[in-house]
Amino acid sequence: MQKIFRVMIIIAMLITAYLLILAWRDDYADAPAVDTVPETITSVGADIPSTTDAAGDIPVQTMPVDASGVTDAPVKDAGLITVITDRYDIKINPEGGDIVYAALKQYDATLDSDKPFVLLENNNSRVYVAQSGLIGQDGIDTAEGRAVYSHTANNYVMEAGQQTLSVPLTYKKDGVTITKTFTFTQDKYPIDISYQIQNASNDAWQGQMFAQLKRDDSKDPGMSDKGALSMATYLGGAWGTPDDPYNKLKFGKFNDGELTTTSDKGWVGIVQHYFVSAWTPDNFTGKFFSRESGNDYFIGFNSQPVNVAPNKQVTLNATLYAGPKVQSELKEVAEGLNQTVDYGLLWPISKILFAILDGIHKVIGNWGWSIIVLTILVKIALMWFSNKSYYSMAKMRAIAPKLQALKEEHGDDRMKMSQEMMAIYKEEKVNPMAGCLPILLQMPIFLALYWVLVESVELRHAPWILWIQDLSAMDPWFILPLLMGASMFVQQQLNPQPADPMQAKVMKFLPIIFTAFMLFFPAGLVLYWTVNNLFSMTQQYIVNRKVEEEQKRRTAKVLD
Repeated sequence: MQKIFRVMIIIAMLITAYLLILAWRDDYADAPAVDTVPETITSVGADIPSTTDAAGDIPVQTMPVDASGVTDAPVKDAGLITVITDRYDIKINPEGGDIVYAALKQYDATLDSDKPFVLLENNNSRVYVAQSGLIGQDGIDTAEGRAVYSHTANNYVMEAGQQTLSVPLTYKKDGVTITKTFTFTQDKYPIDISYQIQNASNDAWQGQMFAQLKRDDSKDPGMSDKGALSMATYLGGAWGTPDDPYNKLKFGKFNDGELTTTSDKGWVGIVQHYFVSAWTPDNFTGKFFSRESGNDYFIGFNSQPVNVAPNKQVTLNATLYAGPKVQSELKEVAEGLNQTVDYGLLWPISKILFAILDGIHKVIGNWGWSIIVLTILVKIALMWFSNKSYYSMAKMRAIAPKLQALKEEHGDDRMKMSQEMMAIYKEEKVNPMAGCLPILLQMPIFLALYWVLVESVELRHAPWILWIQDLSAMDPWFILPLLMGASMFVQQQLNPQPADPMQAKVMKFLPIIFTAFMLFFPAGLVLYWTVNNLFSMTQQYIVNRKVEEEQKRRTAKVLD
């Protein structure tokens, strides 16, 4: 029985390590090579989605338009339009009106950098842009080229206290004026993009709005400061609807025809470590699509064809989110978008742990100390089970001399020895299997907390003390893993030692094995496990002393 108990502990620990390794690789199993840099950028025509599969019209709201009020905006140079807000540094290309650069001002590029993290960009090393336009029968974006908008300013800055900032772009042809407006809101990441179509001509206008994300197969820049042996998180497409909130779509499957959903409240996006960009339709039903062209991947949606009668006006809206995976903000944009913070199979436990951790952080203000407090709370919650387990292990330690004597007396008669051992267990009220309970209870929490630390952008570049300046990355000096290994070794000395010499050798090597695993794990996770070990050692020591005192009193009573 004792042998089974030891084996179960070893198996539980090794399975945990194995599951973590599988989790690292799972999302990248079918992904394209990430180090490839596209030699050329796909031509503009290839960016325009097809409209051949679209069908049906959608109701439109119309209102009279004063033709005299429709004027041409003065044309500025063809350079990019710069928009500065409290959260964004954005560049818009007047050709097509696409967002071709988006830096997140509240997030550093790397731990020691004073430059903001760049989510969207279009250059020789990486192509990742947010595109939208009008296609179809009278659309202004075609395979021959994109519409070139006029604009009244090259630079827009959100002033302190300014609630919203609008950036209008104008295109006019044959009596039809199209105004594409970007609206930025203070202290918010969602960007509203609207198309106001004013038809002052004598003919009806028909077209469709599209919104899509274009990305090449370059690597995730969010992983660049995590070290060569860092975990590879999911990089690829995703989409959701109220009925089916979260689905992954790997880049390698963009041409497989899997994405044919329609929804008026859904979303399509591209997910990477800590950050996500996503489009959602606002006042129309979008037909979702994905496709691949060379090294570029597209995911987005088209509206159904829209008819604008002469002297009428129609407005189409969509929302672009390009920012961190902050669950509270994502949930407000679209249902299921918050699930891009992917905690895996143990997501219910992960969500609870993060909610507790976030609540503690709001009081303490330091994520490292918050992890320590969380560890203490977990230990308190499991204390009853742990005490039962540690008491059983202490009893096993106390009766170890009796078991050794049985082995020497009945070493060749295993059946007789097993019977005598069971009699001692019954007499001493010992359950040798109870010792594995703390490990089994800790494993789901350990795995769940691992994904909290890996997926929660709140812990990105979060410092603790001294040399630990990023709890989401490995300990640069390996101090915490070594302390964890040392605490694990000391804890072993408090437990009953295996009678089998081979098991004893395996158990001695276990702290070394787990120290090697922990060397490259997030420092926050190693901190949790180290503090957990320290409290377990203390708890085990107290229980051992208590059991030893009980044994002394029993022995004294027998002698009397």
